[in-house]
Amino acid sequence: MKELLVATANKGKLREIRNLLKDFDFKITSLADYSGMPEIIEDGKTFRQNAIKKALTIAQHTGKFVMGEDSGLEVEALGNRPGVYSARFAGEHADDKKNNAKLLRSLRGVPLAERQARYQCFVAIAENDKVVGVVSGRCGGLIAERLRGENGFGYDPLFLVPRYNKTFGELDPAIKSRISHRSRALKKTRKILEEYLYP
Repeated sequence: MKELLVATANKGKLREIRNLLKDFDFKITSLADYSGMPEIIEDGKTFRQNAIKKALTIAQHTGKFVMGEDSGLEVEALGNRPGVYSARFAGEHADDKKNNAKLLRSLRGVPLAERQARYQCFVAIAENDKVVGVVSGRCGGLIAERLRGENGFGYDPLFLVPRYNKTFGELDPAIKSRISHRSRALKKTRKILEEYLYP
């Protein structure tokens, strides 16, 4: 069975990727399955740059077929922050709770209609020292005025999808897996994987 190594230690992200690619005849592994992996410094100015760096760094180190993924939240009222700093918005070792609290503080007094945001996701696939392909997906919404729901991870309890009037934290995971930024990027990724699987 062919292996796809996902260059992440984020359990929530890995769970979503495995679910979205579950019908592929792939063994999906992550950085947690290996020891001695190089540290990846996410110093890119864009999600695309970070995704490529993750994929190439681990592919060059292992010689494996690797997926690098970088995603995050852009809030228009905050000049598209937190952006590439989404995971560390409230500090280098911040958790979801602290990041969400900072986001709510940053938007205090901003009416719901002016809290436009989008989730962005970039996926890069690399093998050895070559980038095989890069794709992206996005999902637009609003930032809710309080945490809502227990599903998902990251900013999901604050990311409100107007069409459903629910946050990603409240939405049925099956609906999220159809409309999310990550699912949209991975639908495009499937074409790259199919070409790899069935050359």
